[in-house]
This record gives sequence, C-alpha cells and structure tokens, in this order.
Amino acid sequence: MNRKVMYGLGGGVILSLIGLFIGMNIGGNYFTSFEFMGARGYEAVGYLGGIIGGIIGIILGVWLAILGSRKIRKSN
Repeated sequence: MNRKVMYGLGGGVILSLIGLFIGMNIGGNYFTSFEFMGARGYEAVGYLGGIIGGIIGIILGVWLAILGSRKIRKSN
C-alpha cells in the first residue's frame, strides 16, 4: 500500500482513540447536558472528539508521509 495511505490511516486511528477518551473525559465532567447524534453527555462529546481526532490524525499522517518522502528523494 502507498505510504501516504498507511500513515493517514494510522494517524487517524491513533488520534481518533485519543480524541475519544479526551472527549469522554471533558463531556463527563463539564458538558453533561450536551447532545450530539442521539447521545448525551460523555458519549456525545466522546463521539465528537473521536471524529475531530480522526480527521486531524489523517491530515497529520498524510502530511508527515509527504515530508518523509521529500527528504528521502533529496538524500538520493
């Protein structure tokens, strides 16, 4: 598989899980009445954190793969 795709998927999964746990922590402590996608409180903010974390992870993973491929080309 292409390196950009693999880094994008890996970054998306890792940051999605991190965003999920951070969102659940914030939602359980501060946004108990927040509603999103039919869920409320820590579940809703956890969903939102997972989605945002996944998007940011995919973008950062692809960006790092592009930077890495440029450095490899310059060294050859």
